[in-house]
Amino acid sequence: MIRLRRPALAVALALTAVTTAVLGLAGPASAHVTVNPTEATQGGYGRFAFRVPNESDTASTTRVEVVLPENAPVGSVSTMPVPGWTVKVEKRKVDPPIEVHGSQLTEAVSKLTWTAAANAGVKPGEFQEFPVSMGPLPQADRMVFKVLQTYSDGNVSRWIEEPTPGAEEPENPAPVLALAAASPSATPNASAGAATPAGDDDDSDGAGTALGIAGLVAGLAGLVLGGLAFLRTRREPVPRA
Repeated sequence: MIRLRRPALAVALALTAVTTAVLGLAGPASAHVTVNPTEATQGGYGRFAFRVPNESDTASTTRVEVVLPENAPVGSVSTMPVPGWTVKVEKRKVDPPIEVHGSQLTEAVSKLTWTAAANAGVKPGEFQEFPVSMGPLPQADRMVFKVLQTYSDGNVSRWIEEPTPGAEEPENPAPVLALAAASPSATPNASAGAATPAGDDDDSDGAGTALGIAGLVAGLAGLVLGGLAFLRTRREPVPRA
C-alpha cells in the first residue's frame, strides 16, 4: 500500500475536496418544462421549442398541453411535426384584433395539445421538444405559458405557477419567454429566437461548463504533482563536491 507523507496527503485531500465541490455545483437542476430560447424581441418572429423532460421513474409522458397567455396574443402560430405525436390547435376570439402584415386578425391560438401515439410517449429518463414558430411577438415584457404534462399512469404535472422577478423560483414554474423592445434599426422580422436554433443555448452552456471543470481539475492535478515533485526533491541528498 502506498503511504503518503503528511504534506502530500494534505494536498491530495484538498484536491479531492475541491473536485467534489466543483462537480457538485455542476449537478443538474430540478427538471421542469421550459421554452427555448428564453429570450426574443417584441414584434419579431422566432422558432421556439417547449422542452418536456420525463420526471417519472415508471410512466411515460403521453400528452402535453400548452396554454398561450391571454394578455399577450400572437397572430401567427405554427407547429412542426413531431414523430409519433399529433397536435390539436385551439383558437379564441381577440378584441382588439391583431394586425399581421396589414391584415386584422380576430382570432388567435389559445392552446396547443400534443398527444402521443401508442408507445411514442416520452419514456423515463428522456425528454422531448415540441417546436413552434410564433410572431409577431407581442409588445409585452414576457409571455408566460402554462403547461399540463400528463403521464400514462394518469398523473398530471401542472407547470402553471408564474415566476416573480427577484423571488425564489416556485415549485411548479411555468415556462417564460422574456421579450425585449426592438431597437430602432431592427427589422420587423428580427428576433432573438429566429436566429437561435432550439436547444443550442443549453448545449453550448453545458459544453462550456464541462470544459471549464475539466480544465480546473487538470490544473489542480498539475498543482498536486508539482507539490509532490518538490517534496521528493527536498528528500533527496544534495551531492557533495
